Amino acid sequence: MAQAYYSSDAQESERTGSRLRRLGVRLREDRGYWRRGIVLAVLAVLLGLVMLLHAQIPNTIGNLGSLTETFLPWFGLFVPVLLILGLVRRSATAVIAVLVPVIAWFNLFGGLLLSDKQSGGGDLTVATHNVNADNPDPTRTARDVAASGAQVLALEELTAEDVPVYEKALAATYPFHSVQGTVGLWSKYPLSATRPVDIKLGWTRAMRSTVATPRGDIAVYVAHMPSVRVKLHSGFTASQRDESADALGAAIAHEQLGKVVLLGDLNGTMNDRALNAVTSQMRSTQGAAGSGFGFSWPASFPMARIDQIMVRDIEPVSSWSLPATGSDHLPIAARVKL
Repeated sequence: MAQAYYSSDAQESERTGSRLRRLGVRLREDRGYWRRGIVLAVLAVLLGLVMLLHAQIPNTIGNLGSLTETFLPWFGLFVPVLLILGLVRRSATAVIAVLVPVIAWFNLFGGLLLSDKQSGGGDLTVATHNVNADNPDPTRTARDVAASGAQVLALEELTAEDVPVYEKALAATYPFHSVQGTVGLWSKYPLSATRPVDIKLGWTRAMRSTVATPRGDIAVYVAHMPSVRVKLHSGFTASQRDESADALGAAIAHEQLGKVVLLGDLNGTMNDRALNAVTSQMRSTQGAAGSGFGFSWPASFPMARIDQIMVRDIEPVSSWSLPATGSDHLPIAARVKL
């Protein structure tokens, strides 16, 4: 009598093929797999459309478009939730529909996670930090940011009481500095043509200075945009921030020097259309040469990058967030090639 022998691998392959065939038959014959989870499928498609068409969400009602764009990367957290619910419901329709937000999210942010754009070299390191008016230890904060090795350092939310503390703590590292209102610029290189920049607030929260680097003069702007609020009845209130962004963008557009660096707390992300007057003419160092999202606020659990380093006619080579200080923001730094 002839006997047939099957290896365990062959038997396992046969069982796997059998399961797949049974699943295929089930999907063809049991229409419930396609009928169940329609609501989940609709939610998945809507989520994907929100991410793909975020620029079309109007700002007329509570600045909803800007609010969406500020936290857009976090919309990806809904994807695994929808996928799990689709699997629990045993809905082929819902599971397939989840592909829409997956593709949308990776189209927007996949490049930030899948590649490290940082490189070596560069001529200048710059840093910026919203030090927080209620900072309990400004001396330590000043020493922490000076230890970053930045040749040019911008600070925002300076109070009149704390300015002498920062000046004393930073004097040994930065021989040149200027404070205009609540923002300041410290530099290892000479400053000139320093002046406040009017961003339509009635008090000074932006400045401009020429920094004489060994590679030539650059214009450095420091800005602290007005804060935005989320209110129950009026939504995302950002009109004052938006007007200030337009004024800052106009000032940079009229800058006579070709090479420009913007440092500051803009209270908005690069996705926020309200900052178009600025972002349309400058490059984000994080977007061009950073790794990951580079979130900077709040320091305890960073959820958004509202602190920015942007450049014009200057090549970013690396960008990163610095360790937390006594502020509610993280300091950020970048290395650029002049």
